[in-house]
Amino acid sequence: MTIIPMASSAPSLVRPVRVSVLVPAKDEAENLPRFLELCAAMIAAQSVAYEVVVIDDGSRDGTSAVLAEAVRRHPFVRVVTHRTQRGIADALRSGYLAAQGDILVFYPADLQFLPEDIPRLCAPILADEADMVTGYKQGTYDKAFVSGIYNRLSRALFDIPVRDLNNVKAYRRVIMADQPVRPDWHRYMIVLAHAQGYSVQEIPVALYPRTAGRSKFGLSRIPVGVLDMLAVWFELRFGQKPLLAFGMLGVGLFALGVLAGLVALGILLVSGIGVRWVWTIIQTSLILGSIFFAAGLLGEQVASLRAEQRELRRRLDETRDRRGAA
Repeated sequence: MTIIPMASSAPSLVRPVRVSVLVPAKDEAENLPRFLELCAAMIAAQSVAYEVVVIDDGSRDGTSAVLAEAVRRHPFVRVVTHRTQRGIADALRSGYLAAQGDILVFYPADLQFLPEDIPRLCAPILADEADMVTGYKQGTYDKAFVSGIYNRLSRALFDIPVRDLNNVKAYRRVIMADQPVRPDWHRYMIVLAHAQGYSVQEIPVALYPRTAGRSKFGLSRIPVGVLDMLAVWFELRFGQKPLLAFGMLGVGLFALGVLAGLVALGILLVSGIGVRWVWTIIQTSLILGSIFFAAGLLGEQVASLRAEQRELRRRLDETRDRRGAA
């Protein structure tokens, strides 16, 4: 990962950066010049300092040349480069590590959302009214049907106060620090943040047709999204206590095997006839029950290691904050 900093003569360095706009860009050479011009107009009207961190996620068009020129023209631009495509979640992570602001904004470079709406996303956070603000799409778009199904399934599984999970959003830096580093889990940042006690608001944001480039997402992403949704649900329900899920399932299957065995023995004693399918149920239930229970025990060990890792990270963060305060 390569980071190109802002120009040292940038006037925005006079004030500490409050808002870092994270812009994942994959082959967006046609859209980036206009997008950054709009960002410049937006930033000029703000009372707090902004920066725009563009993450070039393994682009193969002229994106790198466009960004090199942008760094010379716009003092607020910083560039992070991935040598190969690593996905939005990894791009946001790289941008977070390079960003200076205590408020982060996820915003795509495809001009379907205009930078003029970024201050509206940040306003509730700057006013200490919310920890995260997400946009609710206003307008027509190609994948509205798929997005609607995805959001309805998400609301059915998770208790969240928003209608649109996978959209532009602003959030406190600490939220990103608490997110698991998993591919494609950026879609569930709101779910995970809300589960951790952070407050979430939603505002309408205008959506415009793409004028250049092409979408990087197709129908093949639907099964991936559904499986990720189930993985997040399991993480929130049983991630801290995996034995609760696997152990109960194992005990239930084991009990079914024992009960079936007693029934089979009763039939054998009364009629003197063995029932083969009952013995098959007994063997299957006892074997699967044992496997699930053992998986639960192993899961408990993994959960214990994860808890220790989180505690170490918390202590490192506290140590870094104390050193910064000193």
